[in-house]
Amino acid sequence: MSIEPFELFAINFARHGGRRREDNFVAANIFAGSDPHLDDPNIFYYVWVARRSDRVFVIDTGFEHRAAAERGRVLSARPAECLSMLGIKPEDVDDVVLTHLHYDHAGGTGAFPKACFHLQESEAAYATGRCMCHAYLRYPFDVEDIVSFVRLNFDGRIAFHNQVSQLTDGFTIHRLGGHTGGMQVARVFTRRGWVVIASDATHFYANYRNNLVFPLVYDINALLNGYAQLRQLADSDDHIIPGHDPMVMRIYPPVSTELEGIAVRLDQEPIT
Repeated sequence: MSIEPFELFAINFARHGGRRREDNFVAANIFAGSDPHLDDPNIFYYVWVARRSDRVFVIDTGFEHRAAAERGRVLSARPAECLSMLGIKPEDVDDVVLTHLHYDHAGGTGAFPKACFHLQESEAAYATGRCMCHAYLRYPFDVEDIVSFVRLNFDGRIAFHNQVSQLTDGFTIHRLGGHTGGMQVARVFTRRGWVVIASDATHFYANYRNNLVFPLVYDINALLNGYAQLRQLADSDDHIIPGHDPMVMRIYPPVSTELEGIAVRLDQEPIT
């Protein structure tokens, strides 16, 4: 039986500019000149949507005004508002995949009042356990987001996963670890094949293509090994979608002229 492919979208809702090479890559000076993308001064923030006739999955929930103000990020629009531009009402969404619980991926969960949130069990333990005694490891987390997560758990709205789970035909989640204690990615079947929403398993194309490490990392060995896993899950390197690379908005076609610079189609071939 054939699988109905998903439409797949990336939505850019915020950015942070003025960054330096050393802000994005550990020991990046070793690789000076190896990849021009290393010098992009911007980091973009995304949420993703997989949609077909029978299911809609929102992948990550981004962050909202308070976190943007506290961390000096430029918020273009609340992620929930961006979903509405695609004709998706957040209040109707049944399934949200949280790749991990960092502030820029797990804020604003209240915009999805009926959703079940899918998370690796190891990520929940990491974000609420003794690792959070270390300022370096807890810096990318927002305590209010974690409190919201605990409340969702008490409400019975968290689906915990261990390693690999199939949520439906054509949509699976896979634990890669490395960036956090329970980082997971989403593998989505589209009309151009299997695309992997890598999120922060690789912040930029340059990470997995040059074996580089983003400075916020829990387990460097697991992170580097995860790059090979990404390639095993995706149909090609062009089927891997990094978590923060501005290049995504340049190489994939916009959903419409009205949404140019906001939402692109990942189920279509890259333009270049």
